[in-house]
Amino acid sequence: MDSPDDFADGAPVGRDGPAAPPVRRTSSAFGTPGIDSTVRRHDLNDVFIRHQDATFMMRAAGSDMRGDGIDDGDTLLVDRALTAQHGSVVIAVVDGELRVRRLERTGAGRGRRAGVRLVADATVAPIEITEEAPLEVWGVVTTVIKSLL
Repeated sequence: MDSPDDFADGAPVGRDGPAAPPVRRTSSAFGTPGIDSTVRRHDLNDVFIRHQDATFMMRAAGSDMRGDGIDDGDTLLVDRALTAQHGSVVIAVVDGELRVRRLERTGAGRGRRAGVRLVADATVAPIEITEEAPLEVWGVVTTVIKSLL
């Protein structure tokens, strides 16, 4: 094991020589766990969940957010400990219902005040947040899980 050629996946080992720039490779298959020494088990809680006590799973219904990669039936991981920012996909309470929308801060100009609105696909009208209809963010969507079956 004196050269990188000894490793089928090209994984660098040791620090004997000068540091080479990282090489990113991808494959359409997984290695065999018994043979490939680079395969590790990952706990999906560690990979996808930042705040375990504040993260929930929800099922998306409808196709209003298809442009953002969220389809009917997808599973959403929602973190209630995160603060929503401009551009965040959020679960918002609108007229007593939970809705998945992208949060947008709007600037002042052309006869309008600065504000906030919830947007979906171009085919769905944005929901303007006003004093009469205040914004209630239930949580921030951090991950979308799709089923291929």
